[in-house]
Amino acid sequence: MEWEEFKKELLKDPGFRKEYEKLEPEYKILRQILALRRKRNLTQEQLANLVKAKQSSIARIESGRHNPSLRMLQRIAGALDAELDVRFIPKAG
Repeated sequence: MEWEEFKKELLKDPGFRKEYEKLEPEYKILRQILALRRKRNLTQEQLANLVKAKQSSIARIESGRHNPSLRMLQRIAGALDAELDVRFIPKAG
């Protein structure tokens, strides 16, 4: 079974869906970091050097095993020639 198909089945469970949706903003940022790093043809080691961190730190951030600080996200954004935009958006209703 492919991941997307498996995920679709899992999301039918209301409890799983709720937890998945809570984590989505975090994983969205991680996917963006990874996509921008690859677009700029940087290795994790090269990005780490640019932000003055260890390669293992970048690997943990990209895998979701570590939640980076806002300061680290700003350094990563700068190294990737990107702008970090953190906002609070009121919920509808």
